[in-house]
Amino acid sequence: MYIPPHFAEVSGESIAGLLEDAPLACVVAHTGFGLVANHLPLLKTPKGDLVGHVALANDMHRLIAEGQEVLSVFRRDDAYVSPNFYPTKQEHHRHVPTWNYEVVHVYGTIMFQHDDHAKRAAVGLLTRHHERRLNGAQAWRMADAPADYMTAMLDGIVAFRIAVSRILAKSKLSQNREAMDYLGTVEGLRASGHAEMADRMEARADRDR
Repeated sequence: MYIPPHFAEVSGESIAGLLEDAPLACVVAHTGFGLVANHLPLLKTPKGDLVGHVALANDMHRLIAEGQEVLSVFRRDDAYVSPNFYPTKQEHHRHVPTWNYEVVHVYGTIMFQHDDHAKRAAVGLLTRHHERRLNGAQAWRMADAPADYMTAMLDGIVAFRIAVSRILAKSKLSQNREAMDYLGTVEGLRASGHAEMADRMEARADRDR
Protein backbone atom coordinates (compact mmCIF):
# COMPACT_ATOMS: atom_id res chain seq x y z
CA MET A 1 0.00 0.00 0.00
CA TYR A 2 1.32 3.42 -0.95
CA ILE A 3 1.40 5.65 2.14
CA PRO A 4 2.65 9.23 1.79
CA PRO A 5 4.11 10.38 5.13
CA HIS A 6 1.27 12.83 5.82
CA PHE A 7 -1.32 10.02 5.51
CA ALA A 8 0.56 7.41 7.58
CA GLU A 9 -1.50 6.35 10.59
CA VAL A 10 0.78 5.60 13.52
CA SER A 11 -1.64 5.99 16.41
CA GLY A 12 -2.26 2.62 18.03
CA GLU A 13 -5.52 3.94 19.41
CA SER A 14 -6.73 4.99 15.96
CA ILE A 15 -5.77 1.65 14.43
CA ALA A 16 -7.51 -0.28 17.21
CA GLY A 17 -10.57 1.93 16.77
CA LEU A 18 -10.80 1.13 13.08
CA LEU A 19 -10.55 -2.62 13.71
CA GLU A 20 -13.30 -2.22 16.30
CA ASP A 21 -15.57 -0.15 14.05
CA ALA A 22 -14.98 -2.16 10.86
CA PRO A 23 -14.34 -5.79 11.88
CA LEU A 24 -15.35 -7.31 8.52
CA ALA A 25 -11.95 -7.86 6.90
CA CYS A 26 -11.05 -8.98 3.41
CA VAL A 27 -8.58 -11.84 3.93
CA VAL A 28 -6.35 -12.25 0.88
CA ALA A 29 -3.88 -15.04 0.13
CA HIS A 30 -1.99 -16.47 -2.81
CA THR A 31 -2.67 -20.14 -3.56
CA GLY A 32 -1.91 -22.69 -6.22
CA PHE A 33 -5.14 -21.58 -7.89
CA GLY A 34 -4.21 -17.91 -7.76
CA LEU A 35 -5.35 -15.20 -5.37
CA VAL A 36 -8.29 -15.90 -3.08
CA ALA A 37 -10.17 -13.33 -1.01
CA ASN A 38 -12.81 -13.88 1.66
CA HIS A 39 -14.76 -11.33 3.67
CA LEU A 40 -14.76 -12.43 7.30
CA PRO A 41 -15.35 -10.78 10.70
CA LEU A 42 -12.13 -10.87 12.72
CA LEU A 43 -11.37 -10.01 16.32
CA LYS A 44 -7.99 -9.03 17.72
CA THR A 45 -7.23 -10.91 20.92
CA PRO A 46 -5.40 -9.43 23.93
CA LYS A 47 -2.29 -11.34 22.76
CA GLY A 48 -2.47 -9.57 19.39
CA ASP A 49 -3.64 -12.45 17.18
CA LEU A 50 -6.64 -12.19 14.88
CA VAL A 51 -9.28 -14.86 15.43
CA GLY A 52 -12.10 -15.89 13.12
CA HIS A 53 -13.84 -18.81 11.48
CA VAL A 54 -14.87 -19.89 8.02
CA ALA A 55 -17.49 -22.28 6.67
CA LEU A 56 -16.30 -25.86 6.30
CA ALA A 57 -17.65 -25.74 2.72
CA ASN A 58 -15.42 -22.76 1.94
CA ASP A 59 -12.27 -23.99 0.18
CA MET A 60 -10.22 -21.27 1.85
CA HIS A 61 -8.95 -23.66 4.53
CA ARG A 62 -8.01 -26.22 1.88
CA LEU A 63 -6.35 -23.80 -0.55
CA ILE A 64 -4.25 -21.84 1.95
CA ALA A 65 -1.33 -23.73 3.48
CA GLU A 66 -0.81 -23.86 7.23
CA GLY A 67 1.55 -21.11 8.32
CA GLN A 68 1.16 -19.17 5.07
CA GLU A 69 1.19 -15.38 5.09
CA VAL A 70 -2.18 -13.73 4.53
CA LEU A 71 -3.25 -10.11 4.30
CA SER A 72 -6.33 -8.89 6.18
CA VAL A 73 -7.69 -5.57 4.92
CA PHE A 74 -9.92 -3.54 7.24
CA ARG A 75 -11.62 -0.48 5.76
CA ARG A 76 -13.84 2.09 7.37
CA ASP A 77 -16.19 4.40 5.46
CA ASP A 78 -14.92 6.37 2.46
CA ALA A 79 -16.11 9.52 0.73
CA TYR A 80 -15.71 11.51 -2.47
CA VAL A 81 -14.20 14.96 -1.89
CA SER A 82 -15.25 17.64 -4.35
CA PRO A 83 -13.06 20.69 -5.14
CA ASN A 84 -16.18 22.70 -4.28
CA PHE A 85 -15.52 21.87 -0.63
CA TYR A 86 -12.40 24.06 -0.64
CA PRO A 87 -12.92 27.79 0.01
CA THR A 88 -9.60 28.55 -1.74
CA LYS A 89 -11.02 27.19 -4.99
CA GLN A 90 -12.57 30.59 -5.55
CA GLU A 91 -9.12 32.16 -5.37
CA HIS A 92 -7.10 30.06 -7.83
CA HIS A 93 -9.11 26.98 -8.94
CA ARG A 94 -6.01 24.80 -8.47
CA HIS A 95 -7.88 21.81 -7.03
CA VAL A 96 -9.06 18.45 -8.34
CA PRO A 97 -11.40 15.83 -6.85
CA THR A 98 -10.05 13.20 -4.49
CA TRP A 99 -11.24 10.46 -2.13
CA ASN A 100 -10.93 10.24 1.65
CA TYR A 101 -10.70 6.88 3.40
CA GLU A 102 -9.17 4.96 6.29
CA VAL A 103 -7.68 1.49 5.92
CA VAL A 104 -5.52 -0.94 7.90
CA HIS A 105 -3.53 -3.79 6.35
CA VAL A 106 -2.65 -6.57 8.79
CA TYR A 107 -0.11 -9.20 7.69
CA GLY A 108 0.38 -12.50 9.46
CA THR A 109 0.59 -16.28 9.25
CA ILE A 110 -2.62 -18.30 9.43
CA MET A 111 -3.27 -21.54 11.27
CA PHE A 112 -6.55 -23.42 10.85
CA GLN A 113 -8.09 -25.17 13.84
CA HIS A 114 -10.50 -28.08 13.43
CA ASP A 115 -10.94 -29.14 17.05
CA ASP A 116 -14.15 -28.44 18.93
CA HIS A 117 -12.45 -26.40 21.66
CA ALA A 118 -10.90 -23.96 19.18
CA LYS A 119 -14.15 -23.59 17.24
CA ARG A 120 -16.16 -22.88 20.39
CA ALA A 121 -13.53 -20.38 21.49
CA ALA A 122 -13.60 -18.53 18.15
CA VAL A 123 -17.40 -18.35 18.01
CA GLY A 124 -17.58 -17.47 21.70
CA LEU A 125 -15.10 -14.61 21.42
CA LEU A 126 -16.73 -13.08 18.35
CA THR A 127 -20.34 -13.40 19.47
CA ARG A 128 -19.67 -12.27 23.04
CA HIS A 129 -17.86 -9.17 21.82
CA HIS A 130 -20.43 -8.10 19.25
CA GLU A 131 -23.51 -9.17 21.20
CA ARG A 132 -22.45 -7.16 24.25
CA ARG A 133 -21.88 -4.10 22.06
CA LEU A 134 -25.28 -4.46 20.43
CA ASN A 135 -27.53 -5.93 23.09
CA GLY A 136 -25.81 -5.31 26.42
CA ALA A 137 -27.39 -7.33 29.22
CA GLN A 138 -29.67 -9.06 26.69
CA ALA A 139 -26.72 -10.39 24.69
CA TRP A 140 -27.25 -13.72 22.94
CA ARG A 141 -25.08 -16.53 24.30
CA MET A 142 -24.09 -19.82 22.76
CA ALA A 143 -25.80 -21.54 25.69
CA ASP A 144 -29.12 -20.03 24.55
CA ALA A 145 -29.19 -22.42 21.57
CA PRO A 146 -30.03 -26.14 22.01
CA ALA A 147 -26.85 -28.14 22.55
CA ASP A 148 -27.40 -30.45 19.58
CA TYR A 149 -28.12 -27.50 17.30
CA MET A 150 -24.97 -25.69 18.44
CA THR A 151 -22.91 -28.83 17.89
CA ALA A 152 -24.25 -29.14 14.34
CA MET A 153 -23.44 -25.49 13.63
CA LEU A 154 -19.88 -25.90 14.96
CA ASP A 155 -19.42 -29.00 12.82
CA GLY A 156 -19.95 -26.76 9.80
CA ILE A 157 -17.07 -24.36 10.46
CA VAL A 158 -13.27 -24.23 10.75
CA ALA A 159 -11.64 -21.82 13.21
CA PHE A 160 -8.41 -19.99 12.50
CA ARG A 161 -5.91 -17.65 14.09
CA ILE A 162 -3.60 -15.21 12.35
CA ALA A 163 -0.30 -14.47 14.13
CA VAL A 164 0.24 -10.82 13.24
CA SER A 165 3.68 -9.90 11.86
CA ARG A 166 3.19 -6.30 10.74
CA ILE A 167 0.54 -3.61 10.35
CA LEU A 168 0.31 -0.80 7.80
CA ALA A 169 -2.32 1.87 8.33
CA LYS A 170 -3.42 4.85 6.27
CA SER A 171 -5.79 7.67 7.17
CA LYS A 172 -6.34 9.84 4.11
CA LEU A 173 -8.38 12.61 5.71
CA SER A 174 -7.27 15.81 3.97
CA GLN A 175 -4.28 16.28 6.30
CA ASN A 176 -2.38 17.79 3.36
CA ARG A 177 -4.82 20.70 3.07
CA GLU A 178 -4.48 24.10 4.63
CA ALA A 179 -6.72 24.79 7.61
CA MET A 180 -9.38 26.66 5.65
CA ASP A 181 -9.81 23.88 3.12
CA TYR A 182 -9.63 21.19 5.81
CA LEU A 183 -12.58 22.78 7.60
CA GLY A 184 -14.35 23.21 4.28
CA THR A 185 -13.94 19.50 3.65
CA VAL A 186 -15.42 18.72 7.07
CA GLU A 187 -18.45 20.86 6.25
CA GLY A 188 -18.76 19.39 2.75
CA LEU A 189 -18.60 15.82 3.98
CA ARG A 190 -21.17 16.48 6.67
CA ALA A 191 -23.53 18.04 4.12
CA SER A 192 -23.07 15.11 1.72
CA GLY A 193 -24.03 12.44 4.25
CA HIS A 194 -20.64 11.54 5.76
CA ALA A 195 -21.14 12.92 9.26
CA GLU A 196 -19.09 10.20 10.97
CA MET A 197 -16.02 10.94 8.86
CA ALA A 198 -16.53 14.66 9.42
CA ASP A 199 -16.67 14.06 13.18
CA ARG A 200 -13.43 12.07 13.10
CA MET A 201 -11.73 14.80 11.08
CA GLU A 202 -12.85 17.41 13.59
CA ALA A 203 -11.57 15.26 16.47
CA ARG A 204 -8.24 14.79 14.68
CA ALA A 205 -7.90 18.56 14.17
CA ASP A 206 -8.62 19.17 17.87
CA ARG A 207 -6.10 16.48 18.86
CA ASP A 208 -3.33 17.88 16.65
CA ARG A 209 -3.68 21.48 17.84
